[in-house]
Amino acid sequence: MEEIVLKPVGQVLSSAEEPEDMPLGGLEAVIEIFPEYLEALKGIEENSHIWVLSWFHKAPRDLLRVKPGRINPELPEYGVFALRAYGRPNPIGLSLARLERVEGHRLYLKGLDAIGGTPVIDIKPYFENDAVFSPLTSYIKGKNREIRQGILSKRALVHHQEECRYLPLAVRMAIIAEDYLGKLNSLDLFVRVRGSVCLADCIQGISRARLANPPRFSFQQTEENMESEWKRGKSTLLLRLKSDAELEGLELREDQELFHIEYRE
Repeated sequence: MEEIVLKPVGQVLSSAEEPEDMPLGGLEAVIEIFPEYLEALKGIEENSHIWVLSWFHKAPRDLLRVKPGRINPELPEYGVFALRAYGRPNPIGLSLARLERVEGHRLYLKGLDAIGGTPVIDIKPYFENDAVFSPLTSYIKGKNREIRQGILSKRALVHHQEECRYLPLAVRMAIIAEDYLGKLNSLDLFVRVRGSVCLADCIQGISRARLANPPRFSFQQTEENMESEWKRGKSTLLLRLKSDAELEGLELREDQELFHIEYRE
C-alpha cells in the first residue's frame, strides 16, 4: 500500500502540556496556522464550530483495546475504534471546538482537547449535515457525579447555546434520572417537561429525546411548578422543583433539598 505522508498545517497553543493535564471537555486554546497556509483560512470566521484533526504526538500507538478509565475505570474494555481514546495505532485526534474569533493566523477556540505543541493536520467546518440529534452510542457512564455533570453540561450547552440559569437545573435533573433509570439517550426512555422553554431545551439536548420517530419528548410551558418526568417501562421518576428552592448555588445542595422526588416501579 502507498505510504501516507502528512504535513502539519499548524500547531496547538494550550495551557495543558501533557495528556493527563487535559480535562474532559477540553480547554480554551489557540491554533497557530503556519504562514504558507494562511489563505486556507478565508471565510472560516463564518463558522461557529470547527473540526480539528490533529496528531496526538504523545499518545501510545500500540493499543488496540482500552478501558475508558478517565470516565469510569470500572467499565469493560473496548476496542480503540469503538472509543475516542487518544491511544491508538494512528493517533489522529478529532475534536469539535467552538471558534470564538480569528486574528490573523490564529484561531481562538473553546473546548479543544489537544495539548500544547500538538501538530494540526487539517481543519474542517462543522455544518448542518454533521448533526445526528439522537445517535445510538455505547453507554459510557461517568464514575461519579462530578464527571457526569461535566459531560451532561457540555451536551446541554452545545444544544442550548447559552449558559442560562436553567441549564444547571436541567443537568441536575438528568443526573438524578440517570441514577434511577440508566442511559438517557435510549429509545425506550420517555421524557416530559413542565417549566421554562430553556429548561425543556436543555433537557431535550441532554436526553436527545425527539418529538417523533419515536416520540419520546413532550413539553408544557410554565414558570411555576417546574418538573420533569422520566419513564422507562413500568418505572417512572417525577422530579418537581420545590417552591422555595433557589437556582443559584444549587450544585451545593442535596437532591432532597431541591426536589420532591417520586419514583414508582
